[in-house]
Amino acid sequence: MIEILDATELPRAREAGALVAGILQELRGRCAVGTNLLEIDRWTREMITAAGGESCYVDYAPSFGRGPFGHYICTSVNDAVLHGLPHDYALADGDLLSLDLAVSLRGVVADSAVSFVVGAAASPADAALITATERALSAGIAAARPGARIGDLSAAIGAVLAGAGYRVNTDFGGHGVGSTMHQDPHVPNAGRPGRGYTLRPGLLLALEPWVMADTAELVTDADGWTLRSATGCRTAHSEHTIAITPEGAEILTLPARELVP
Repeated sequence: MIEILDATELPRAREAGALVAGILQELRGRCAVGTNLLEIDRWTREMITAAGGESCYVDYAPSFGRGPFGHYICTSVNDAVLHGLPHDYALADGDLLSLDLAVSLRGVVADSAVSFVVGAAASPADAALITATERALSAGIAAARPGARIGDLSAAIGAVLAGAGYRVNTDFGGHGVGSTMHQDPHVPNAGRPGRGYTLRPGLLLALEPWVMADTAELVTDADGWTLRSATGCRTAHSEHTIAITPEGAEILTLPARELVP
């Protein structure tokens, strides 16, 4: 299913995006050496509830997971890159943490992810991983405009990731959002220009480049959810929800401190 929002629904999408961005910004500021992943999940629940939002994860039970997910945020550490199930683990100095959050507010979903190093300054290798996903995300957003094809976005994302020396896994990628979290169209993190669905105003997309340092192969934890690099290498993940407007792409999940006046 592909949903196209009308002009009256876009303000609600902006509100959902601002909520997700604000929660991730707050969590990033709170996460420190010794913070437990279950604390992060509890803080997320409290902030979603206080804002009148609804978690997209608690009852989430897709075919590829061992559902329902049962938590409010994905917390992926070091070699974990996607769908990290919160558990009793205290963050250590130098851990590379990815937080992925999707919330429904007033009937519209926004989805975003951020990766950062806890405590110590990021090593050059970790900084390169994170920067590559952020640059790829920016490239995908720059390619998004009415009349563009999904393949244009995928090609832009993949060119940055491959150009940085990383292998690209296309099993999981970006997707449409709207009244639900995961919708068509699928947006792979590599592709061919000029192919796929044609973008039009009112479409919401969650673009999410992610990479693993030395492999494109994933393995699944015994928890049935957490996806890790097959080699145990470090990973990173960046994501924004965008709205296609007549003028181009509007980033809905940009933190307040990064908004252009």
